[in-house]
Amino acid sequence: MTTGTATTSAAVPAHQTAPPAAGRPRPGLRAGLAGCVGLGALLLPALTDAYTVSLASTALVLAVLAMSTQLLVGVAGLPSFGQAAYLGVGAYTAALLAEAGLTIGPAQLVTAAAAGALTAAATAPLVLRTRATAFLMTTFAVQSLTATIAAQWSTVTGGDEGMHTPPVTVWPGTAPLTGAGYVYWYTLGCFLLLVAAVAVLMRSRLALMLRGCADHETRMAALGHHVTAELAAGYTAAGALAGAGGALLVAVNRYVSPADLGFEIAAVALLAAAIGAGTMTGAVAGAIAVVAARDLVGGATGGHAPALLGALFLVVAYGRPLARHLTRLRRTPAEGKPS
Repeated sequence: MTTGTATTSAAVPAHQTAPPAAGRPRPGLRAGLAGCVGLGALLLPALTDAYTVSLASTALVLAVLAMSTQLLVGVAGLPSFGQAAYLGVGAYTAALLAEAGLTIGPAQLVTAAAAGALTAAATAPLVLRTRATAFLMTTFAVQSLTATIAAQWSTVTGGDEGMHTPPVTVWPGTAPLTGAGYVYWYTLGCFLLLVAAVAVLMRSRLALMLRGCADHETRMAALGHHVTAELAAGYTAAGALAGAGGALLVAVNRYVSPADLGFEIAAVALLAAAIGAGTMTGAVAGAIAVVAARDLVGGATGGHAPALLGALFLVVAYGRPLARHLTRLRRTPAEGKPS
């Protein structure tokens, strides 16, 4: 009898008998929360004013840039400060297309993504010669030089005056998207397509190789992997994602200037990725938190956005090590506890 019982228990798969891990929401609860968030995002223009809807569109653009940064910081272990450069390349590409009469948003999105990927591939041999702090500073140099070129090349970019663009259209012959709600829905649709592409990428062999390089690059090289080529492929993919974000930036603002490639954009993208703690979902949440602190709460408190962002930086910098320490303390068995 005992043997039969033991055999029956052993035959049951572990995932059917083990309870859900403590602290993790059940799959049904996660799906319900995702559905509520999706429904709220879809109905946002009907629930709030045009200003808040415009901020939501800005948050989606920053979320794309944060996912691009997270692909390097949280997946490949490369602390990049330069994704704003590829955002700017994509934005100016979309703006030049609009100026030439091509206002179809999806065409601008694809072309801007290609421009961001090509620029990232061209700069990858330079930046991937470095690692850690040197990599951070090299990507910062790429961002600074790109912003300087945008400011000085006034015959193409408009210089410090920037470029004003006409509103995008979804399809040839359709009406331009001028209302805040329509622009938001277009941005949300493009954002969801990019999220789907990132989800496929995160389940690919490339993402696995990037994580391996982040954990132990020397061992990956010893196992015969072409580490530099794999990192360059990841860097190029991140550049394509940032370039697509640039096209969405132009669709939302109908304007681009060298300030959109500046230090502040690079800093808040890195902050959003840091808030994300290595996950794409966290990077998106971090971007929303940054826009809320900078524009929504900061604007309502009389221009204290820089102070709020500074406080957010400090919370991320000191809060995460403290949280990890507390987690280790909880997992450490108490002294004298029987094994």
